[in-house]
Amino acid sequence: MNELMVANEQKPNKQDNLFKARMGSFLSRYGMLLILIALIILMSILSPTFFTSVNLLNIVRQMSVVGIVAIGVTMIIITTGIDLSSGSVIALVSVVVASMSHPDSYPLAVALLAGLGLGLLTGVINGTIIAKGKIAPFIVTLGMMTAARGAALLYTGGKPIGNLSDSFKFIGQGNLFGIPVPILIFAFVGVVSYIILNKTKFGKYIYAIGGNEQAAIIAGVNVDKYKIMIYGYAGLLSAIAGIILTSRIASGQPTAGMMYELDAIAAAVIGGTSLSGGIGTIGGTVIGALIIGVMNNGLDLLNVSSYWQQILKGIIITVAVFIDSRKNKKS
Repeated sequence: MNELMVANEQKPNKQDNLFKARMGSFLSRYGMLLILIALIILMSILSPTFFTSVNLLNIVRQMSVVGIVAIGVTMIIITTGIDLSSGSVIALVSVVVASMSHPDSYPLAVALLAGLGLGLLTGVINGTIIAKGKIAPFIVTLGMMTAARGAALLYTGGKPIGNLSDSFKFIGQGNLFGIPVPILIFAFVGVVSYIILNKTKFGKYIYAIGGNEQAAIIAGVNVDKYKIMIYGYAGLLSAIAGIILTSRIASGQPTAGMMYELDAIAAAVIGGTSLSGGIGTIGGTVIGALIIGVMNNGLDLLNVSSYWQQILKGIIITVAVFIDSRKNKKS
């Protein structure tokens, strides 16, 4: 009789534990997506103009620049690195490309290649110093952040560059098949980066380096080479973001991209990328970028002060890092 009672008491406990485990797994995988949906519903209730096709497209178009940068930053953070220079690289690319995009200046392809090459170069420099010099990514990219911003100000004398050609402005302001070009570029970058991270040897090595760098070295992975490639790719994505932003605002600004590096890091962390390395997805980062975009847009529509928006964003980032820390302790 007693054994039967014990068995009956244990059954519900096992079912409860199984239910909790499944719920935990479900929330871990789809928690941020649920938060994004909840935010959209909440903002739609609070502001009648929020849930319109024009406004929703506007959110994605505005977030496409930060989203592209965040994808590169995600790959870096997975390797336990960090990139603080992306906002300044955007500014440097912005002024150089703008100076070459006047109607009577260079062909469009030359200006774009110059901008992409410049972004790639800054990323390779970051990666080379980090990998070969064994210097902390925080210090190296902090130095690049200062140097690139200074170079942009020096190049322009602190003044914006305007008079851009119509073909260049189409990249940030035009539409294809009724969809803004920046959104199409963002989607293309997301798909390509997803394939790189999940379907290639390069992607596997990114996770391996972030999971355990020493084990990756022992397994024969050329860690230095792949670190240079990762930072180079992130620099290239910063250049793409810089070109889109320059085209959208129709001028090269030495102050462009200010604080974008923090928004990109926030998008990656909110999207589930672990600052301890080895964990992160492109889909999660895109959702993280959209959460920031929905929040910014919704708060603007509700006429909430930008100061309060900064405070709210800081709280969200802190909570995301706290959750990440708790996950790591449990694992």
